[in-house]
Amino acid sequence: MSYLVVGISHRSADINVLERVALDPDAATKLALAVKHTPAVGESAVLATCNRTEVYATVERFHAGMDEVTAILSDVTGVPLLDLAEHLYVHFEEGAVAHLFQVAVGLDSMIVGESQVLGQVKETLRVGQDLETIGTDLNALIQHALRVGKRARAETGIDSAGRSVVSAGLEAVGGFEGRRALVVGAGSMASLAAQTLLNGGAKSVTIANRNYDRAVALAERIGGTAIQLAAVPDALADADLVVSCTGARGVVLTEEMIRNAADGRLFGVLDVALPRDVAPEVARIPGVTLVTLADLAGTAGGSEHDIDEVRRIVGEETASFEATRRAASVAPTVVALRTMATELVDSELARLERRLPGLDENQRHEVARTIRRVVDKVLHNPTVRVKELAADPGGPTYADALRELFALDPATVDAVTAAKAPAETSHTRADATGGEHT
Repeated sequence: MSYLVVGISHRSADINVLERVALDPDAATKLALAVKHTPAVGESAVLATCNRTEVYATVERFHAGMDEVTAILSDVTGVPLLDLAEHLYVHFEEGAVAHLFQVAVGLDSMIVGESQVLGQVKETLRVGQDLETIGTDLNALIQHALRVGKRARAETGIDSAGRSVVSAGLEAVGGFEGRRALVVGAGSMASLAAQTLLNGGAKSVTIANRNYDRAVALAERIGGTAIQLAAVPDALADADLVVSCTGARGVVLTEEMIRNAADGRLFGVLDVALPRDVAPEVARIPGVTLVTLADLAGTAGGSEHDIDEVRRIVGEETASFEATRRAASVAPTVVALRTMATELVDSELARLERRLPGLDENQRHEVARTIRRVVDKVLHNPTVRVKELAADPGGPTYADALRELFALDPATVDAVTAAKAPAETSHTRADATGGEHT
């Protein structure tokens, strides 16, 4: 199986396109299951955030896998394939591995170095495990990506330098110390916004959400006040800063609502939802500063030195992961070779028993021991060397040569590979959730 990534993000499309392909949790689940059950795909996972939608899959064949994934992505999002295709990017095999590692460390984020993305990758793993769309191969890849993300943050300053989308957005609307804030939404992004506001010295934080119980739970957790979503127009009048991050389809905060609330005074509006929550006409209201995800794209985070160091780590870890994969790929061939040799020795010993029935027990044992030692010595160097050579980029070709030279049955090699899989599927589950999904 080979790794394939098909995605769209702030790097390949503007916010108008990203809005059309944005996925809520139910849609992301539908996409992961649909991809998993296509003929060309073995495993699948979906990473859906406020600035990217990516499908990770294992496939037997590149073109068949890519065609099926893109067709399903078009079907689930409702965006015609021709409109979608020009904004998609595709990574395969080592390119797919490197891409996920870059995502996990924050190099591919809207704000380079932001730390929330690692929580999103954890959540993708957890959901895929629960849905059983993730198996041995994707589990190994995503678990390694999580380790790469943690290593980058432990060995460089990228974590302390990298700001979240929320932090950068709040700075862009003029800061938040001493301000009366209204947060519309109660998901992970809203939670981050509320906590950031209070930690940064906001005078008060009010939480509004369609599900009032969730608003209450978040307000109690951060020490704020909860209100019904219907009370937002009145609450706007008492605020001078609003952060909107719901998962709604359509405008939540209209131009009229913000105009009436601002009434000519300085008023900050941060819209970090996808699709957008705030009517774009709000930007024309006197005294109002509107900041959206589109405004935050490309915002710097982290020093050049830290970014260079993280790139080095990603390159190093990608090479290490690929070397491990290549070494593992020759193991079934080695096992199949030794299995063939054992069967051959057993057959010859049985033939010897028929031809020389007068041998006593000690003689039979010594003959068998000698034959097995000879075979082991003959196979030792080829099998050890093929494992060592497998770590190199051209390594798997040595396993192919071994199969040809010893005329190994491909079905035997495949059977060994299949037998290894069940033992490896008792993988470590994602140990945390989180992320910036709106």
